[in-house]
Amino acid sequence: MTDTFRDGEIQGVIIRQLSKFIDERGWLAEFFRKDELQDGFFPAMGYISVTLPNVTRGPHEHESQTDLFCFLGPGEFKVTLWDNRKECQTFGNRMELFFGGSNPMSIIVPPGVVHGYRCISQEPGWVVNCPDQLYKGQGRALPVDEIRHEVDPKNPFVMDEIKRRTVTK
Repeated sequence: MTDTFRDGEIQGVIIRQLSKFIDERGWLAEFFRKDELQDGFFPAMGYISVTLPNVTRGPHEHESQTDLFCFLGPGEFKVTLWDNRKECQTFGNRMELFFGGSNPMSIIVPPGVVHGYRCISQEPGWVVNCPDQLYKGQGRALPVDEIRHEVDPKNPFVMDEIKRRTVTK
């Protein structure tokens, strides 16, 4: 872990603009296609969460799991990533991104990249995640692959300087 983070891209993080196809019924957006995913990555499950205004989820990281998050709206999010992989050339880099209803995106977050997000709109936001591992493994029989930095008040992964209400999974 590093005490100082610098702004910069993070190796292995893949961000993709999501296109909304709108008609009189509403809209549709493809958030992943097997033929557009990196080799070796395939989602093992999917879930959706709703995050209330001014609520932060994370920061946490995974030792072996890769996440495929989709920030679709209707709310807006500030997403922060930190490269915590000592062996990586982008170790110590931090990225702050803004996704949601006005800027729908998907983002692939590899293992060892600490990540968190906060709903910054007055309306709740929906997030879909399609990780490449099952939560708690096959039959929910394994420990959760998660290092929960949000429970450590001295962790260096600070989302922002404002007082926040943290919600854990």
